Amino acid sequence: MSKFLKIFAPAAGGAAGVLTMAYVLADQFVVDIPSIAPVLVSQANAASTDAASDSTTDETQPPATETPEGGFGLGREALPEEIAAWNVDVRPGGIGLPEGRGDVETGEQVFAEACAVCHGDFAEGVGNWPVLAGGFDTLDNKDPVKTVGSYWPYLSTVWDYVHRSMPFGNAQSLSPDEVYAITAYILYSNYLVEDDFELSHENFAEFEMPNADGFIVDDRPETEYTIWRTEPCMEGCKDSVEITMRASVVDVTPEEEGAEEEAAAEPAAEEAAEEVEMAAADPEPTETAAPAAEASAGPDPELVAAGEKVFRKCKACHMVGDGAKNRVGPVLNGVMGATIGGHDDFKYSSVFEEAAEAGRKWDEAAMAEFLAAPKSYMKGTKMSFAGLKKDEDIEAIIAYLQSFGD
Repeated sequence: MSKFLKIFAPAAGGAAGVLTMAYVLADQFVVDIPSIAPVLVSQANAASTDAASDSTTDETQPPATETPEGGFGLGREALPEEIAAWNVDVRPGGIGLPEGRGDVETGEQVFAEACAVCHGDFAEGVGNWPVLAGGFDTLDNKDPVKTVGSYWPYLSTVWDYVHRSMPFGNAQSLSPDEVYAITAYILYSNYLVEDDFELSHENFAEFEMPNADGFIVDDRPETEYTIWRTEPCMEGCKDSVEITMRASVVDVTPEEEGAEEEAAAEPAAEEAAEEVEMAAADPEPTETAAPAAEASAGPDPELVAAGEKVFRKCKACHMVGDGAKNRVGPVLNGVMGATIGGHDDFKYSSVFEEAAEAGRKWDEAAMAEFLAAPKSYMKGTKMSFAGLKKDEDIEAIIAYLQSFGD
């Protein structure tokens, strides 16, 4: 496509220049351009006819098509192999898929080589490049996270887009098996398949995306266009126009006036109510109760909430909370303060086993250094994550992990 554009652009520019010059001449010399046009067309037809007659002696050239009524007689029918080169679309249900297969493990390797520079090792997105994983239960939020897992209705769109347009700058360089593997890894990054899953042309149509039913048929041409396309009302207009609402987030429906103030007042009201309840329960707090309350206080809730967002970069390999299980990495419940490499049900690399034998602990300093540069802190680790660049992100992750006990 890019080569075609490079060839087409100068030609289009040249054509535009010729037309511009023609109109200038028309203004200067009052030439009747319409009267010249039939001559130009006739010359084109003559040239096409001459070319066709010359090509009859060359058996390698495809025959020229007959001049259609009202046409120019240019070009020829596309050859089957030329059509096949463009016919690469894949539709819902797997129509158009080539034969092939690829598993999650292979997909992780290909993704790291071809896709991670833009989308991150775990499909978490790099900079302004799109996030491909996560975002579940956010579509009704003010700022929804639209990923392959949370938003895309058809798996065929993933396969088609990767095959047709990726990797960026080197489109259509991936084999069908590599595209199947990348697609399988993206599904795995969204917790939609297990790590031993293999995607192929045989089981492709069986897979249904979570948001497949999240779209509706656009019936506005039948239900609304007829209402809009009537004579406009020109009566009862307001004397002045004023802004009554402002959007708090770009591209969303604005909230009603005063809603932001109410939302800001809610936490303060809740805190005040909690203080009243606490005061009623313990009207005369003792001096020894304050240190005990401080000791039992957990991490800062705001910091924990920020850590939950940053933890999206870790969720492809690690799980926390109720029902958590080992994935590529171990469960992280109770990791803060625990022995490094001490999870009994996980097979660690040798560097973690050595740390466990030495009795090293995941205190805040150790965790902060590890999160900043995992491969430098634990030389020999199989963990491919490059690390967190911002100190505030590291602090937030630690607070988030501290909120999960054993």
